[in-house]
Amino acid sequence: MARLADYFVLVAFGPHPRGSGEGQGQILQRFPEKDWEDNPFPQGIELFCQPSGWQLCPERNPPTFFVAVLTDINSERHYCACLTFWEPAEPTQEAVCSEDAAGREEEAVEGGSGRLSPGTSGPPGQLFAPKTLVLVSRLDHVEVFRNSLGLIYTIHVEGLNVGLETVVGNLLTCIIPLAGGSQLDSVEDGVRTISLGAGDRQVIQTPLTDSLPISRCSVALLFRQLGITNVLSLFCAALTEHKVLFLSRSYQRLSDACRGLLALLFPLRYSFTYVPILPAQLLEVLSTPTPFIIGVNAAFQAETQELLDVIVADLDGGTVTVPECVQIPPLPEPLQSQTHSVLSMVLDPELELADLAFPPPTTSSSSLKMQDKELRAVFLRLFAQLLQGYRWCLHMVRIHPEPVIRFHKAAFLGQRGLVEDDFLMKVLEGMAFAGFVSERGVPYRPTDLFDELVAHEVARMRADESHPQRVLRHVKELAEQLYKNENPYPAVAMHKVQRPGEASHLRRAPRPFPRLDEGMVQWIVDQATAKMQGAPPAVKAERRTTVPSGPPMTAILERSSGLHGNSARRLEVVRNCISYVFEGKMLEAKKLLPAVLRALKGRAARGCLAQELHLHVQQNRAVLDDQQFEFVVRMMNCCLQDCTSLDEHGIAASLLPLVTAFCRKLSPGVTQFAYSCVQEHVVWSTPQFWEAMFYGDVQTHIRALYLEPAEDRDPSQGWEEPAEEERSALDVASEQRRLWPTLSREKQQELVQKEESTVFSQAIHYANRMSYLLLPLDSSKSRLLRERAGLGDLESASNSLVTSSMAGSVAESYDTESGFEDAETCDVAGAVVRFINRFVDKVCTESGVTSDHLKGLHVMVPDIVQMHIETLEAVYRESKRLPPIQKPKLLRPHLLPGEECVLDGLRVYLLPDGREEGAGGSGGGPAVLPAEGAVFLTTYRVIFTGMPTDPLVGEQVVVRSFPVAALTKEKRISVLTPVEQITQDGLHLRSCTFQLLKMAFDEEVGSEKAELFRKQLHKLRYPLDIRSTFAFTLGAGHTPSRPPRAAKDKGPSLRTLSRNLVKNAKRTMGRPHITRKKYNPPSYEHRGQPPEDQEDEISVSEELEPGTLTPTSALKPSDRMTMSSLVERACCRDYQRLGLGTLSSSLSRAKSEPFRISSVNRMYAICRSYPGLLIVPQSVQDNALQRVSRCYRQNRFPVVCWRSGRSRAVLLRSGGLHGKGVVGLFKAQNAPSPGQSQADSSSLEQEKYLQAVVSSMPRYADTSGRNTLSGFSSAHMGGHVPSPRARVTTLSNPMAASASRRTAPRGKWGSVRASGRSGGLGGDVGSRLAGRDMLGPPQANGAPPDPGFLRPHRAALYIIGDKAQLKGVRPDPLQQWELVPIEVFEARQVKTSFKKLLKACVPGCQALESGPTSFLRSLEDSEWLTQIHKLLQVSVLVVELLDSGSSVLVSLEDGWDITTQVVSLVQLLSDPFYRTLEGFRLLVEKEWLSFGHRFSHRGAHTLAGQSSGFTPVFLQFLDCVHQVHLQFPMEFEFSPFYLKFLGYHHVSRRFRTFLLDSDYERIEQGLLYEEKGERKGPQVCRSVWEYVDRLSKRTPVFYNYMSCGPTATCPT
Repeated sequence: MARLADYFVLVAFGPHPRGSGEGQGQILQRFPEKDWEDNPFPQGIELFCQPSGWQLCPERNPPTFFVAVLTDINSERHYCACLTFWEPAEPTQEAVCSEDAAGREEEAVEGGSGRLSPGTSGPPGQLFAPKTLVLVSRLDHVEVFRNSLGLIYTIHVEGLNVGLETVVGNLLTCIIPLAGGSQLDSVEDGVRTISLGAGDRQVIQTPLTDSLPISRCSVALLFRQLGITNVLSLFCAALTEHKVLFLSRSYQRLSDACRGLLALLFPLRYSFTYVPILPAQLLEVLSTPTPFIIGVNAAFQAETQELLDVIVADLDGGTVTVPECVQIPPLPEPLQSQTHSVLSMVLDPELELADLAFPPPTTSSSSLKMQDKELRAVFLRLFAQLLQGYRWCLHMVRIHPEPVIRFHKAAFLGQRGLVEDDFLMKVLEGMAFAGFVSERGVPYRPTDLFDELVAHEVARMRADESHPQRVLRHVKELAEQLYKNENPYPAVAMHKVQRPGEASHLRRAPRPFPRLDEGMVQWIVDQATAKMQGAPPAVKAERRTTVPSGPPMTAILERSSGLHGNSARRLEVVRNCISYVFEGKMLEAKKLLPAVLRALKGRAARGCLAQELHLHVQQNRAVLDDQQFEFVVRMMNCCLQDCTSLDEHGIAASLLPLVTAFCRKLSPGVTQFAYSCVQEHVVWSTPQFWEAMFYGDVQTHIRALYLEPAEDRDPSQGWEEPAEEERSALDVASEQRRLWPTLSREKQQELVQKEESTVFSQAIHYANRMSYLLLPLDSSKSRLLRERAGLGDLESASNSLVTSSMAGSVAESYDTESGFEDAETCDVAGAVVRFINRFVDKVCTESGVTSDHLKGLHVMVPDIVQMHIETLEAVYRESKRLPPIQKPKLLRPHLLPGEECVLDGLRVYLLPDGREEGAGGSGGGPAVLPAEGAVFLTTYRVIFTGMPTDPLVGEQVVVRSFPVAALTKEKRISVLTPVEQITQDGLHLRSCTFQLLKMAFDEEVGSEKAELFRKQLHKLRYPLDIRSTFAFTLGAGHTPSRPPRAAKDKGPSLRTLSRNLVKNAKRTMGRPHITRKKYNPPSYEHRGQPPEDQEDEISVSEELEPGTLTPTSALKPSDRMTMSSLVERACCRDYQRLGLGTLSSSLSRAKSEPFRISSVNRMYAICRSYPGLLIVPQSVQDNALQRVSRCYRQNRFPVVCWRSGRSRAVLLRSGGLHGKGVVGLFKAQNAPSPGQSQADSSSLEQEKYLQAVVSSMPRYADTSGRNTLSGFSSAHMGGHVPSPRARVTTLSNPMAASASRRTAPRGKWGSVRASGRSGGLGGDVGSRLAGRDMLGPPQANGAPPDPGFLRPHRAALYIIGDKAQLKGVRPDPLQQWELVPIEVFEARQVKTSFKKLLKACVPGCQALESGPTSFLRSLEDSEWLTQIHKLLQVSVLVVELLDSGSSVLVSLEDGWDITTQVVSLVQLLSDPFYRTLEGFRLLVEKEWLSFGHRFSHRGAHTLAGQSSGFTPVFLQFLDCVHQVHLQFPMEFEFSPFYLKFLGYHHVSRRFRTFLLDSDYERIEQGLLYEEKGERKGPQVCRSVWEYVDRLSKRTPVFYNYMSCGPTATCPT
């Protein structure tokens, strides 16, 4: 029996102590005046009576009623029923608020508080003060409270002839039965009819089960207000411990909403802050960091706007607002969708009938109360589905004196297949679930509806999943039980309570609420108390039973998820392999081992392995020979490598007793156990794993303690599933709890001591086990131990609740006093001791171990660790004496002539790198990776040779290599070796030749050797000097090395430099050289014959034309010797072929030859990155070129590199313009300069130079005298007057519309040439690349739209420059040259793009998304093809301009990257000669080598270039050629392999061809002319061209058999 009401309180309005405008609540009277011993008076009732604050009102409001909830320090809830009415304010009360009255009226006008609105119920100026009747109770009977307080108010306001003291005294002495009416003998015991002495009758029905919450209609109202989705969000938020805030103008709605949400959480109890109605004075509580469920009046919504992590539910508006920073995990599917569907059926029964053609005439809808129970039944089923089988994961740690139960969270998640589910993970980690385990895990207790549901209805719920009507029927059945729990006797007569009349609050009361007689009320209470003391004590009737466990988790798992893809055949392979191992059939076992390792990826196979290994353990020990030991350890490591830190599938748990059982004899008295070989796994350093294992083993031993001897079994076999007839640990615990009250005190004490001793012995056992698996065999691997999950960070990893522990102090004293001399060993030992001590602290405190035993454990742990370290030292020493395991013989690679080994083979494993080739390819087949072999480092390459570890592949040899110079990325990795399954150091090497080596060093390769390999690799990749590269060291014996330069020559003058160059030239003069000839493939005799026009022969013989290439008498003798070598270069030979001028500077030939070959740069004095001989206009003198060069970057002034044989237009190249050049002239303002400077002279020379270029063209030769810039004065030049004659064509797209619209053959077999020129890329192709229609829009500069890209009257010269550089240039149609600004990409963009391309093609690991889509997406993201496209666009533009007769100057960046790419592509597209083998070689030698592309800098050949990284500019050009080759395969004499060959070897540093950055540097190193001399005997090829010639004589590997041959050798 229990009191209906504990306290009755009368609270009235009173003045605020600080004199503010608002008042405060004052307790006028409380009954009883003394606190009950079992229930002290709750503090703060005054605040909760008026949550919005105590204020006077101008009118008499109707009485209000609500129930507030207060929670005391013991988490007991007190229900405060508050009935508030208004009385005329007394004069003292009015005086309190008179000073504030004006301000309040203003507020009312402006829409402030509604309670201050003017009323008519009282005289003018009359104010009304609130007064509240409060009933405080620990019972939740809202309707009884409402009726009781209403009766008291009715007696007062209606003036009934009933004493209020009698009513209040009867209310405080009313005793009602406890919950559990079904256990009582009669209806009268479960139902209590009470009367307060005013002719009233009230019926109080006690719920059948007090564990089920009472919701009345609150859940149904919550769904009506917020809807299904919002309520589900709040449900998940409350379960995952988020902050939930309800807003409403109604206090009773706030109470009902909070009550409803808590009812939905059953069977979990909300254990955080719960305040259904929060007073305004306590709003700062909303800033608390802990979760809560709170209700606040909507009038204070503004104060809640700043809360960033609170979920706000507006009950009046029906919205739920979730902040961006809050993530509410949803229910796991399919439960989320199933729950949503069932809720919609309950709330809207007509939904299922809406589409019926003939709906039933009437549908019976549930009442609000019954609908409330149906909604709760849906959530009850949801929890039963979520937590089904939870009792099978409970660990019974102690039975006496009180049950101690722990939940194995990892096993529950693993067996349910919900390891990745964020919602369930957070629920299981929450405090609500911890309370659920401690409350409902008890095996012997009263059961309720949830226990029956989760134990017996699982199969039904699973069968009904696809039948909505069955689900609905089940929901209604559960709802009936819930309704009966709240209303066990609905037939009993209802309440009979008097109520006040209509509008009684508006009638003037005869007097204020009277002051009650305390003595009379106290006398009534005392009389009732004395009567109760004589009665027998009321005992809560409970019927305790053994809680049913329901079907085991395994049965649920088999039904839901099957065997996870592990067929019976795979399990049979595992069993056979283990049998072969223990039978000694090692050859058979070795054959099956790869298949076993693959099968062990599945959970079922891993469980099978553990079971089979247990069968071979006898008396906790299994001694194996070396081979058996290695096989067993390898399979164990394979099992453990996929275990997570929580070991949710129990694999590590089942292997834990095995690793201390399997062993081998190393020597007499020295035994090595398997645990010393399986330590490198994260699960061993996870505290939660050890705790779960400890509690599981303790449960096994506690169970064995109480079993009969006949049922007893070996506790070490606790991993096996118990037979069905055996009693579980929970059953044993239930029986013991039932018998506990019947035992004698001595027997009880004996059982408690036995259990405590069992826990203590297991703690000692686990201290030993943990030291086995945490102390490394080799103390030098302590670094790995500390890194593995961080033993030093385990304070935060453990979920221990023990805050004050002696573990830390004991460990500290152990570190200082243990006597360890080795600091590293001491560090490891100290970390292990601290880890074990924290573990012992937690489990022993939770398991009730005595403090004396705990102290003894802390003293014992350091000795255990020390003893094990000493044992391991002997084991480690003896294990090193074992004969090495027979490993495959190392295969030595075949080396090139001159290639030498720097580091001999280091044994490694080549691991899969994400490419299909290593995994059998997309068509299947055996996987060649992982492979076991060795890595060799030579002076030229990194080479791996080995064989696949899978013996089913056969005797295949795996060879992978790449040049050391091609290395772009080297990264250390830690990986599991595929054979031993232990963590080893490894390397990840990626090269720009699209090769990848992902290696793990074998355990025999020490860390010193691995580090030496890295250092040697770095040294070879980035040598200090170019002469240390393989191309130089290869033939060092045949080439005289360059003498070291003295210190004083670090900065030589130009004269000294010239002298050195002349000496080098003299040394190579006069030697016969090999004449280059056209390539004749072996199979076609008439292919590629020398051209008929002997005047344009490519090869250079000794019989040179006297007037053209022979040095004239105008040259000095030393210069003449240098010139003899320069004229043999590719540049000069190609100039002669194109008819681009002579070496003579005589005026007699100036008119006939527009261009001449100038030797002004023969000593590389003007531009060091240019060749010695250059093509310049005939009219420009050599002394003017020095001034012209100053206007361009790197002094790379415009020179002619090619001339069209048909239009006679020329192609020029240069570096980008400086600001003081022509562009600066065009940009300058009208500000004349006072004088003339050297820069002005340079600008004038530059204009003359460009005018000379224009004048040299045949179309404009007759007008050469008119449009000259020489007429401008020096002053104008100095002032940078904007020229009125220059015009600019702005290209938003690098390729504008085509000049002439021609059509060409389409398709793969199309032709590049048409009408003796490159016509295939004209016309429509240009229009397509431009992305424009035939008639484009008006130009940005105001020019009319033109289908021909430019104006019909073309300029004589187009200067293609960088858009950023030419920005702001004003166009003018009178000038004879135009500036064409284009957007170009920088070298760093090429480098970044290539890195992404390399990662897409050579990923390095298995892609998350398989298939071609992933590769294509990565390829697109790299933007490599975008850059290729842009280069081809610009090149086609230049080709079309040249074809139309206009000359083009390409003036981009520094003139050696994009400029080189563009001019090379233009010549390749325009001139068929360059599409031959010899022509392409000449093109590369001329444009790339002679014109100074920085091969060494872009390829990072030396240590100085390491920071700049690899930038594949030349490779990008080859890719462009490759794209053209793909579209026009019949136009090229060479094959695509030729391009790949050049692309590979331009980075390999095998040949000297692509070393250094210019001809100047090659002369300085003595490389430029060395290959011209005679060679005695066979020599290693130093030039890639020489190697190509030599290889072509043996096989036509570079020849393209689809080639149709060029139509003409030269374009004249």
